[in-house]
Amino acid sequence: MARLHILGASGAGTTTLGAALADRLACPHIDADSLFWLPTEPPFTTKRPKDDRQALLLRLLPAAGRWVFSGSAPEWATPIEPFYDLVVFLRLDPKVRVERLRRREAARYGNRIEAGGDMAAASAAFLAWAEAYDVAGAEQRSLSGHETWLATLKVPVLRLDSAMPLADLVFAVLSKLNGRQ
Repeated sequence: MARLHILGASGAGTTTLGAALADRLACPHIDADSLFWLPTEPPFTTKRPKDDRQALLLRLLPAAGRWVFSGSAPEWATPIEPFYDLVVFLRLDPKVRVERLRRREAARYGNRIEAGGDMAAASAAFLAWAEAYDVAGAEQRSLSGHETWLATLKVPVLRLDSAMPLADLVFAVLSKLNGRQ
């Protein structure tokens, strides 16, 4: 059985690795953002109620299933925590990670995030929030918050540097799942 949770800072590559693993394992991949946020325009502005998120989690990621769940959700994914077979924690040099995020924002939103654009303020706030990950406290998603949560887990935690090529990351996770690491 493979029920994987992949987490890390925004821009660390959790969604990319999650999709690659799900493809390789021929199982569903669900990203936390798709459950956390309601579909809106502009996106990422309205949170889905916690009870609704948890109901979706249990429906989409059942105990008896095989799946990959990516993204950060320690505060609300507690109903599926007992199902995890492996948790993968991705880290990436903060400068590289923030540059990835800047490129992603530009690719997603184009001139909407430039000065005067309808998403300029939201994008700047998001980037400031994401940049604070390594130094922030419990008030937001942070390295210290993730480390605290990881210390509570009863399942194996695989720590990887997501600067590694994607194929190497996939190999490392599959090796851990198959007991070769």
